[in-house]
This record gives sequence, structure tokens and C-alpha cells, in this order.
Amino acid sequence: MDPRQLWLAHGGPRRGRRPAFSRAAITAAAVALADAEGIDAVTMRRVAAEVGAGVMSLYSYAPDKETLLDLMIDHVAGELSASGPLTGDWRADLKTIGHRQRAHMLRHPWLPAAVRDPRTPGPRTLAFLEHALAALRPSGLDGAARLEVFAQLTSFVAAQVAFEVGQARVARDPGRVAAEALYLAEVATDGNHPELAEALATAGRPATPDAVFDRFLTRLVDGLDAD
Repeated sequence: MDPRQLWLAHGGPRRGRRPAFSRAAITAAAVALADAEGIDAVTMRRVAAEVGAGVMSLYSYAPDKETLLDLMIDHVAGELSASGPLTGDWRADLKTIGHRQRAHMLRHPWLPAAVRDPRTPGPRTLAFLEHALAALRPSGLDGAARLEVFAQLTSFVAAQVAFEVGQARVARDPGRVAAEALYLAEVATDGNHPELAEALATAGRPATPDAVFDRFLTRLVDGLDAD
């Protein structure tokens, strides 16, 4: 769908009679469905049933699922746009942004997969992007580089959240966890993987998801070259 028509036009249907529901209601229903059952559960038929509409009437608002995903992403981005004041310390501010993105994606675990493909940002997403670019201004990077840094940060957060969600799913199967631990213990002592054996024998750092994310984010942001 033409992004100008999607984001710059009013939120009503493109054709036909005016129905008793709105684009906002359709989008909110799709988000609730994705939050509860995952992104694969979001079909035009399911969303139509949630709002009490006919399937064909939804196409006046979103001609396909990709457009519906664009609407969903921007809808939940409103949770991010109310940003606090920047400190002027761009690394600290960028880390704060990264933590906020992670919390946001954990609330909506379908987001990492949804943002994997290129998307045209809507107004709420643009508001958060503007905040992030302003946070990076003291770095001295030019505008294009600041866009790249924000894209890099978002990709990192999405990948890490996807991993966390997967790990949490595995942790709910104690048998699988125990089997994997035994497997790695055998591999570490077979003499063919000395580097892995050393790594597994090293005293571990805190391995909670919060601690791991904070370490990874710190390495990423502190390693950025501001020249």
C-alpha cells in the first residue's frame, strides 16, 4: 500500500459504505491477537471475527497482511514515543533506548519477526526515531551514520529478544534442558573442542536475561566509533 495513503490520509476506509468500526479498532484487535497467540494467528479472517466484521470489509482498511503488520507496529510504537528528556551523554541515552526497546519487544514477542523485513515507519515510529536521532546528535556522527546506528541497535535488540523468547520456551521443558547439558558436558571432554571446554569451565558471569542483555548492549554501544 502506498505509504502516503496509509499514513497521511485519514484512517477511514478507501471505498464503500462507512462501517461501524475503525482502523484503530482493527489494529488493536490484531495486536491483542498477536500478543496472545503469536503473529501466525493474525489472519484477516481472525481479525474480522474479533471486531465483528466481514472479512472483505477489512480490505478497505488494510489490503493485505503486510499492511496490517505496518499498522500494528506503528500502533504499539506509541508505547515508546513518550520519551523522557535526553541527558546529553549519547552512549547512556542510547543504552536507555535499547533497554526500552527490549522491554517493548518482550511485551509484544511478535515484534522481532515483524520488524525483520523493511518497513515504512508510521507517525508513532517516526516520533521514536526522531528521539533516537536526537540522542545520537552529541556523538558527532552525521545523519546517515546516526540512522545506521539506530538500525544496528534495533536489529540487535530484536535478535536478542527473539533468542530470549526461544530460551524461555526451551526452559519450560526440563527434560530437554537436562539432555542438552549432558550433551555439552560430553562434547567438552572429548578432546576435540578445547576452546569450548575452556569456555564452559570458566566461572560464569550472571546469566539472567537482564544481565546478559546489559552486557551485550554495553559492548555494542561502547564499541561504536564516534569519528
